[in-house]
Amino acid sequence: MPVFPYDLMVRAWLGCGWLLFWLWLPINQAGAEVLTLTQAEVTLTLPGLPASASAPVTVELPYHWDIRHPGVGGGAYFQMPFFLEAVPAEPYGLYIPRLGNAYTIWLNGALLEQNGDFSLGSSPDFAKAPRYLVLTPRLLRQHNLVQIHIRADAGRRGGLAPPVLGPNDEVYPRYLQDHRSRITGSFLVAVFGLLVGLIALALWATQVEPQGHTRRRRDPLYLYVAVAELGWTVSVSDALIETPPLPWPWWGLLPILTHSVWACSMALFGIEIAGLSLSKAAMWLRRWLALLVLLVLAAAIGRALAWPAALPWAYGLSGLTASAFAIAFVWRAFRSGSGQHHLVAASVVVNTVVGLRDFYVFQVLQAYGENTYLRYSSVLFGLTLAFIVVLRFRAASRQAVELNASLARRVAHKQAELEHNYQRLAQGVQEQARSGERSRILGDMHDGVGSHISTAIRQLQSGRASGGEVMQTLSDSLDQLKLSIDAMHLPPGDITTLLANLRHRLEPRHALQGLQWVWAVDDLPLLLRSDAEPVLRSQLAGTLPPPDLRAPATAARRRLARPMDSFALFQLQRMLVEALNNVRMHSGASRLQVMAQALQAPERGVRLQLVDNGRGFDAASVRGGGLARLAQCAYAIRAQFTISSRPGQTSVEIVLRAA
Repeated sequence: MPVFPYDLMVRAWLGCGWLLFWLWLPINQAGAEVLTLTQAEVTLTLPGLPASASAPVTVELPYHWDIRHPGVGGGAYFQMPFFLEAVPAEPYGLYIPRLGNAYTIWLNGALLEQNGDFSLGSSPDFAKAPRYLVLTPRLLRQHNLVQIHIRADAGRRGGLAPPVLGPNDEVYPRYLQDHRSRITGSFLVAVFGLLVGLIALALWATQVEPQGHTRRRRDPLYLYVAVAELGWTVSVSDALIETPPLPWPWWGLLPILTHSVWACSMALFGIEIAGLSLSKAAMWLRRWLALLVLLVLAAAIGRALAWPAALPWAYGLSGLTASAFAIAFVWRAFRSGSGQHHLVAASVVVNTVVGLRDFYVFQVLQAYGENTYLRYSSVLFGLTLAFIVVLRFRAASRQAVELNASLARRVAHKQAELEHNYQRLAQGVQEQARSGERSRILGDMHDGVGSHISTAIRQLQSGRASGGEVMQTLSDSLDQLKLSIDAMHLPPGDITTLLANLRHRLEPRHALQGLQWVWAVDDLPLLLRSDAEPVLRSQLAGTLPPPDLRAPATAARRRLARPMDSFALFQLQRMLVEALNNVRMHSGASRLQVMAQALQAPERGVRLQLVDNGRGFDAASVRGGGLARLAQCAYAIRAQFTISSRPGQTSVEIVLRAA
């Protein structure tokens, strides 16, 4: 478990504290010449109230419309006189912390500024940002009158905060401080929350842990952070948006709802950090938080429907829940928590205290023109969340790196084992191939040379064979031995040379027996074929049961395109020799035509034909013997073997197709 880097987090908190100090730090303090207008004469315009019935009334500022006229919208016309001992030579400044929702400002009958449409209620809200106007000396007199007309909507915090007048150099710092804390600070907090939320959302979407063979699990901690920070971004951004994308009161519900979602997500985040996500208390807390969000939403709707007291009660209930959770969480953190648990506990304490302060100021005292502190203390929470997310991601990345390294070591070990086993297997295959080749040679000698010698011995023992017959048998045996040796030295895939060897060895003796060869062989290219599988070699060598000749030839082969090897050439030679011996011994033919031609695309390959003019036979009724050997060899080399016979013409056709 990595050591928690407290020093790094402390630096982040100090940096955030310096930023908050800068946001509230005034450039200069106001001097004695600054005037704060705390009294005004107001004339109201209310729905259902005749204009003649509304008499001017002296009121104390600030004038909080939602407190004085709950659930009702309308207008107010303020007049505030002030006296100057002398007309100043330098510009003055007029700073108003808050006014609106729509407003017009006059000084001594001159219109200074106007924002909003007085005839259209629930339109853009201009009561969010402080206002500052520069007053030139020509506008000022000793006896002056400031007139402000506002339009206030129900539930939108309309009204008028005390205006501040004085020399420009003394009043502007107050406005600058207010603008920093309310507008600039809100923008920075919103950007920070958006970045943290998007990063956490990306991590939640991409960091998937396998759970079994089919299930996948995402870390809920990332999701809680993403929902909290994105919700807080929307809530804080309300201070920056004067023209909302949704009409009032629907837009007013969104910041309240996202504020509640932020608080609930923080609680869920704390539960996850504390390792209590599976406890029964956590289950009940999740249900209560969901109900609390619905209550706050209902209270916000009630405020929009002329029941302004509903929202403070809902906020009070949220504050009690936050306080209870903070006490329980801090107690558990400092009793048996981890470093991350301690850090979250400190953030919970800070935000809970600041949230209670804001609740007292805005809901109990109903202050107007004040700024919220929770907006900025939440940055400490955001920093804590971001820091823990980074630590969690770094730990997961380190674990992934270690897992990959371990996996690489295991793969390398297995690969070494496979290479060793492969070498042993290759040696075994080579030994098996050599053994198979020896078995094949011995089998060929037994089937060919051995059988001929055995026949010669039986001829001599019987005493009935002539010397010529015995000589013929021994000559056949010698030819078979020479052809076997020739096949072992043939170039791979060279069928032309194979046919030439057959002609050289057999044609002279066939001619002495009265069988004339007619040679019609083209210059054949090397035939690219795939080797027969070892199982076929073993079958033909006699070490396995013989193949099923009815099975398709593609069932046991591997297509590796290369020239036919010595095994395949030898099988082809056996077929040709067997067919030639049948012609010489059984056909009674006087003429044999040997033909070979290359097949063109798309049927690439070689066609071989032996055609004699003998007596013929019934190919369908003959089984076993030489024809069975021919079929077995054809199966081994995947050749198409066809015999057709009638009196005067017997044809043996062998077709070898290229791979």
